[in-house]
Amino acid sequence: MVYNNLGDYPKALDYHQHALKIKKAIGNRRGQGADLTNIGNVHQNLGDYSKALDYYQQALAIDKALGDKNGQRAYLGNIGVVYTKLGDYPKALDYSQQALAIRQAIGDKRGEGAALTNIGVVYQNLGEYQKAKNAFQDSSH
Repeated sequence: MVYNNLGDYPKALDYHQHALKIKKAIGNRRGQGADLTNIGNVHQNLGDYSKALDYYQQALAIDKALGDKNGQRAYLGNIGVVYTKLGDYPKALDYSQQALAIRQAIGDKRGEGAALTNIGVVYQNLGEYQKAKNAFQDSSH
């Protein structure tokens, strides 16, 4: 993650892909999800949204199979953000609302605010300003 944060994306990809290979070799499914997400984050930072979506979807599938709601809420949120960047607002809204529902179910108040902000951005892009305003206001509580 450090190389990603520093903007050294090739090195970040190398390290995350190496970590993913290790997690696969030892059968660490939860760790694979985290590594897939990190790879997706690098691709998102590079503006390669289709690759980012692919990695996020793989991570989501693993956490669904494991029944890990905590991981699912993060991956759903990431997918929603990418669909927003792609201008696919119906999908962005769907994934963001799924993330919000899980965050509410597990009592993740801080995460609820992030999901509501993402939902507000989608509504703003759709020109549904009252819904955007409501989501933004709800995100600050």
